[in-house]
Amino acid sequence: MSRPVILLIEDDEDVALAARMLLRKLDADFVHLPHPQLFDAWQRHRQADIVLLDLNYSPGAIDGAEGLAMLARLRALARPPQVFALTAYADVPLAVAALKQGASDFITKPWQNDKLLQTVASALRALQAASPSSHAADDELLGQSPAMRTLRALIASVAPTDANVLILGENGVGKELVARAIHRASQRRHGPFQSVDMGAVPESTFDSELFGHRKGAFTDARADRTGRFQSAAGGTLFLDEIGNLPLANQARLLTALERRQITPLGADRPEALDVRVVSATNLPEIQLHDPQCFRRDLLFRLNTIVLRVPPLRERREDVPLLARHYLLHYAEQYRKPLRELSEAAQQSLQAHDWPGNVRALRHACERAVILAQGERYQAADFDLAGVPAMETPLAAPAGGLKLEEQERQTIRQALEQSAGNISHAAKLLGLSRAALYRRMEKHGLQA
Repeated sequence: MSRPVILLIEDDEDVALAARMLLRKLDADFVHLPHPQLFDAWQRHRQADIVLLDLNYSPGAIDGAEGLAMLARLRALARPPQVFALTAYADVPLAVAALKQGASDFITKPWQNDKLLQTVASALRALQAASPSSHAADDELLGQSPAMRTLRALIASVAPTDANVLILGENGVGKELVARAIHRASQRRHGPFQSVDMGAVPESTFDSELFGHRKGAFTDARADRTGRFQSAAGGTLFLDEIGNLPLANQARLLTALERRQITPLGADRPEALDVRVVSATNLPEIQLHDPQCFRRDLLFRLNTIVLRVPPLRERREDVPLLARHYLLHYAEQYRKPLRELSEAAQQSLQAHDWPGNVRALRHACERAVILAQGERYQAADFDLAGVPAMETPLAAPAGGLKLEEQERQTIRQALEQSAGNISHAAKLLGLSRAALYRRMEKHGLQA
């Protein structure tokens, strides 16, 4: 659940600082914009729930025209916020005009701290009572590319069922965001969402971590422990990086899924499972079908529905939207000026391959916010030269073939020489098995 947003539109930095210090006591995000002109860029990515609106911005202005015009824009939004007009004590008639145009109330400056805090706190309580779920994080899977629209449509179709889902995608594409979106749209959304990094669970503690144990089950079992399966009862268990699970642990996981029950270590009887399993891996699909890496019977249990999350390089049209989202986020977090992307910076971001996907873009945006000095973000602010490149193509036979075809032929030759043995072929090419599988999938090759 996202916290509600209190937006202050005020040109006086001292007033803004005083409001920030006072309102940080409330369970809400505080955002300051020094002028209404910045609102359009900001509201493309966020929505305000409560707005504290100054009525004059230009030097010498006292008629409140700018503030009243902004009030009209706020009231015209699809989900208009509650607006409280800020005005000097002598301008009460102007405040009354704001009330007539839709403001919820007015606050005179300098305000009384207790009164301002009580006014905003009451507005927050009313907001939460009217719509307890209005701030659900429904905008985390950002992007309007065909690939993202298709993914969101699939999530909407799959989520209401209880089918197990396997999410495939490279590192950094947002597989956990997809899992959380499935949970939020499911019949189990009021239950817990438990996430487990399967690659980080030691084989020696696998049973205790997943299934739990009873006091005295082993030397260090000084108290009962509830395993992840039971902690997620009534909700969703997200098994992240399931491809990193050793084969021995895969067998134990399969048994639990087949029987729909688990037996905690030291327990006398099994316990029934009431949990939906969503799993994810960055392994290529072809590698999941290799019995040396992954049990086929477990795969069939997990992949009732398969969702593929596209890498960022396959949805470049989403890059500007994502970049502006993160730039705004970090500008607010670090209290930095709001800046727009220069055209050259946007083109550079879209042209980049982003081997780390959305995660890498987010880090680049954080760096740009911290270090940028100009009026607009420039390409140099993102240090794209410092972002790791994609894996370099393999050395290949000389000739007039295109590079992609040369790589394909080199892999095919290695597979032929090794009689389809993936380990041997990977050794011939100087690659890891995972890297070879990725290239085989890319070129449509099979062992």
